[in-house]
Amino acid sequence: MAIREIIEVPDPRLKVVSDPVTLFDDDLKTLVADMFETMYDAPGIGLAAIQVGVPLRVLVIDLQPDDEDAEPVACNHDGHHHHHQPTKKEPRVFVNPVLSEPSDEHAIYNEGCLSVPEIYAEVERPARIRAQWQDLDGKHYDEVIDGMLATCLQHEMDHLEGILFIDHLSRLKRQMALKKLQKIRQAA
Repeated sequence: MAIREIIEVPDPRLKVVSDPVTLFDDDLKTLVADMFETMYDAPGIGLAAIQVGVPLRVLVIDLQPDDEDAEPVACNHDGHHHHHQPTKKEPRVFVNPVLSEPSDEHAIYNEGCLSVPEIYAEVERPARIRAQWQDLDGKHYDEVIDGMLATCLQHEMDHLEGILFIDHLSRLKRQMALKKLQKIRQAA
């Protein structure tokens, strides 16, 4: 496993439409393992293969839900404090995802993207969608998905079509976001 470089705007590869996966082989498994490692390292909750420069229809998502009841700091019997793992991992892989039947009801989330670092903006998307996809072995799934996962899946799905979340914003808001990103980069 390896951490791969995440490409960032304005890299032209982010505008590429990704190709379907036809080979469910060890290369695919390696790609997905690397994508998870890269995503957790970033850290992020979703990543499309194109974001590591591979134009394949592969998404990894882990919303890493917080454990509501966990105490922020646990105390060992020896008196040393150690931090609990704040999140439990729930890795999900979507190969060749197809989304359909968007709900009339919409949800608005403040979205961000590892390829558009440090920029957040509210995006409105269908609150519920039907998703069909395959896993690493090529097995087919068909599910109706809502909540945060629906938003995240639609955001990552956009990457496969060469669309970034800022493309959903008005032209003015998009320009402001990119200007802000430029300033952040210059300051770094």
